[in-house]
Amino acid sequence: MDGESCIRKAYDYILHGDFESAIHWFELAIKAEPDNAGYYHKCAVSCARSNKWTKAKHYSDTAIALEPDNSEYIYYSELIRSKLLLEEVSVLLASVPPRLLEAGDKLAEVISLDPLSFDGFYTLAMVRYTEGDYERAGKLVKEALKLDPQHAAARRLYADTRRKIRKNSKG
Repeated sequence: MDGESCIRKAYDYILHGDFESAIHWFELAIKAEPDNAGYYHKCAVSCARSNKWTKAKHYSDTAIALEPDNSEYIYYSELIRSKLLLEEVSVLLASVPPRLLEAGDKLAEVISLDPLSFDGFYTLAMVRYTEGDYERAGKLVKEALKLDPQHAAARRLYADTRRKIRKNSKG
């Protein structure tokens, strides 16, 4: 079967919400046309929709290797990288004691790669709050709230940071 026929099959599965089968058909398209960057990119997107971030990164990296100047591929690769970094941050924050400095550095990179990452802003705000840097925590959680104004935990964190800042300014 040629690559384009495989792609059509993959899209049929996507329309029915079956991303696993879609990924399988994208992979068959890749085998049929291994130099087609678009196939790798489409497979990366489906992997990402299935939360298979490592696999998504592999296909995304290959698409970029084949078409290094494709801005869409680069943008999507950055989003995938930000998701992988968020997974790394979860591990760092779950360690005992939490590795706040490393987590903070990775979260700054997440925000750089994906400036619309609520999780990046919110989690970095939590890290800064835990470190006692209430000014930065307040600014970061404010950015998070711009992305999700109704997020209850972020609203509480913002209120808590405002209280800490007022308390610290009074001495």
